[in-house]
Amino acid sequence: MGNDIQPSKQFWGIKHLPNAITCLNLFSGCCGVWLAFKGNYVGATVAIMLSAFFDFLDGMVARLVNAFSEMGKELDSLADVVSFGLVPGAMIFSMLSPNGIVQNYTFLAFLIPIFSALRLAKFNIDERQTTSFIGLPTPPNAIFWGGIAVSFSEWFSENPIILIILTIVFSYLLVSEIPMFSLKFKNLGWKDNKLQFIFLGVSVLLILFLQVDAIAPIILWYIVLSVIQICITKSSSKKN
Repeated sequence: MGNDIQPSKQFWGIKHLPNAITCLNLFSGCCGVWLAFKGNYVGATVAIMLSAFFDFLDGMVARLVNAFSEMGKELDSLADVVSFGLVPGAMIFSMLSPNGIVQNYTFLAFLIPIFSALRLAKFNIDERQTTSFIGLPTPPNAIFWGGIAVSFSEWFSENPIILIILTIVFSYLLVSEIPMFSLKFKNLGWKDNKLQFIFLGVSVLLILFLQVDAIAPIILWYIVLSVIQICITKSSSKKN
C-alpha cells in the first residue's frame, strides 16, 4: 500500500513546482494570443511580460530545488513557442488585417512563430549557447513586437510592406549566427559586465524620454550593441 501512495506524493512534490510555473507561462501566452487577435495589444504585451517573468522564475526555482529534467526542458520550449512566438505572430496578423480584412500577405505574420520554434529547437541542441546567445532569443523578440503593436500599430497597419519586411528581418535574426550577449551579471564589477551596464544605462534613458514608446527601441539597442561587440571583438582579434 505504501508503494501505491509514493508515486502520488512524488507527482505533487516540490520537484514539479518548476513545471507548474512553466504552465503559468503557457497559460499567460494563451491569453496573450486571444488578446492579440482581438487587437488588445496592451493586454497581449502584458501577457508577454508575465510569460517572461514566469520563464525566468521556473529556471530559478529549478536551480533552487535542484529539479532539472528533460520533461521540464521540453515543456519550457513548448510554452515559449506560444508565449514568445504565437503571441507576436498574432499581433502582426492583427496589424496586417485592419478592420478584419485579411489579405494573402497577412499570413506572413506566422513566419514569427515558425522561426521562433526553429530558434528554440536549435537552442536545445546547441551547446555553444551557455553564457551567451547565438541569434535573437525569443523573449526579447516578442517584447519588441509588443512595443511595436502598443506604440506604432496604426502606422504599421497603414504601411504593411514595411511591417512585412520587418517580420522577415526578425525571423532571420531568430535563427542567425549573430552572437548576442546575455543580461546575466557575473558579479557587480564594471570590468566583467561593461556591456550589461551600458545596455541598462541607455535603456533607462530611453524609458525616461520615450516612456512606453521605449519598448521596441530598447530591443533594437540590444541588437545594435551586440553587433558593436562583434565588431570590437573582430577588430581586437586582427590586431593580435
